Amino acid sequence: MKKVLQIVIFAIFVIAVGYFGFNYKTVKTASSLYKVYLNGEVIGIIESKKELEDYIDGRSDEYKKTFGVDQVYAPNGIQINKMETYSDSVDSVEYIYNIIAKKAPFTISGYEWNIKSDDKVITVYTLSKEIFDEAVDNTFSTFVGADKYESYKNETQAEIDTTGEIIEDVYVGNTITVKKTNISIEETIYTESSDLAKFFLFGTTETKKTYTVKIGDNISSVSFNNGISVEEFLISNPGFTSSKNLLFPGQEVIIGITDPQISVVVVEYAIEDKEVAYAQEYQYDENKSTSEETVLQTGENGLERVTQRTTVVNGVINSVDPIAKEVLSPVINEIIEKGKKIVSGVGSSSNWLWPTNGGWTITSNYAYRINPFSGYRELHAAIDIAGTGSGSPIYAVTNGVVYFSEYQYEAGNYICINHNVNNYYTCYAHLIKRLVVKDQVVERGDVIGYMGMTGSATGTHLHFEVWIGKPWMGGYRISPWLKY
Repeated sequence: MKKVLQIVIFAIFVIAVGYFGFNYKTVKTASSLYKVYLNGEVIGIIESKKELEDYIDGRSDEYKKTFGVDQVYAPNGIQINKMETYSDSVDSVEYIYNIIAKKAPFTISGYEWNIKSDDKVITVYTLSKEIFDEAVDNTFSTFVGADKYESYKNETQAEIDTTGEIIEDVYVGNTITVKKTNISIEETIYTESSDLAKFFLFGTTETKKTYTVKIGDNISSVSFNNGISVEEFLISNPGFTSSKNLLFPGQEVIIGITDPQISVVVVEYAIEDKEVAYAQEYQYDENKSTSEETVLQTGENGLERVTQRTTVVNGVINSVDPIAKEVLSPVINEIIEKGKKIVSGVGSSSNWLWPTNGGWTITSNYAYRINPFSGYRELHAAIDIAGTGSGSPIYAVTNGVVYFSEYQYEAGNYICINHNVNNYYTCYAHLIKRLVVKDQVVERGDVIGYMGMTGSATGTHLHFEVWIGKPWMGGYRISPWLKY
């Protein structure tokens, strides 16, 4: 009986082993793999994240040589996420690399700089912060002048004794943010500060146009005839220090049209002795013929010691703030006695009066420049006179009849006078107040308004134009300097 029981138990065991043995499923252990995404799309599964990163770096010797870096990274759109799986299916890193290389650019470590102005944001990339800082410093030096900037940086500027000037501040007027990031190798990445400085000045790193000097050329004429300002000529040709430097035939100069990508602000404090031109005063004798003219008093120019603070942005005067004025020698006006006074609307074709008080500064000449409001390059067909202060008088330069006196969007308070001689007209813009009306007869020296900054103006000044023919009605503007 016991033996029968043993046989039954053994049979049951064999049957159980047979049944469960054939239906047994091997229990596997889950393994850690990595799923690779490119811009949100799955491109494969790999065993090791580091292996892929090392493979990308090992295949990038060309990029390392081009950019002078030690390591190259995966594209910015790559994500590698760890996963637990029972699957044994994996892709080779070479396979994943080839997919990436076809679809997205690899990256290198560097810095992204965003330069914000009023109407735009410019992004530049550098390998290091030092490259950006050096480029800004080089740009400062270009606009200020190398020697002056070094003295400012080293705090070795000569103190003002009686007259002279010092730089009070130099800074970037833009808002700049920076972050360290991986940069696509397809971006323009600056590895040299000199290239970035060139971009800051000209908006490009391309080679500039050149000009061969001809007989009779000077810096002013070469600049004007090539559509640039004298300041731009000096920036593009740092070997010249002044518009008065001489050129020689056959000399090759650079015609660089600046398009500054950063705002370099220079604040200067100056004390300067300025000559004040005398005016002519007329006395009238009813008993003498109108053709008679006698000088009763000889005129003498005066001298004023003017203290002012000037703000210059990218080489262009933005504002002139008068601080103090001391009369060193007074102006003695010339007094001329003439026959019976006849106020005529006919002016003189010469001997024009200067339209402002003395102590003035020309902030923008009759020259090509970038319009500070439109951003377009154009001829500034006038001269801007500043430094005499808001509310200072503006004078009619010679007799005439007011052609119009009105407010315009860009010119602000704007007066134009027809001088009824040789088709001359003069116009006066940005006045804080107008004192004359259309068809009014004005005499040389009459106060027609006061200096201001109405309309499109960056600072207090007089925008003074000379026209041949009717302003904005078929006439054309000439340089006011042709009349002085």
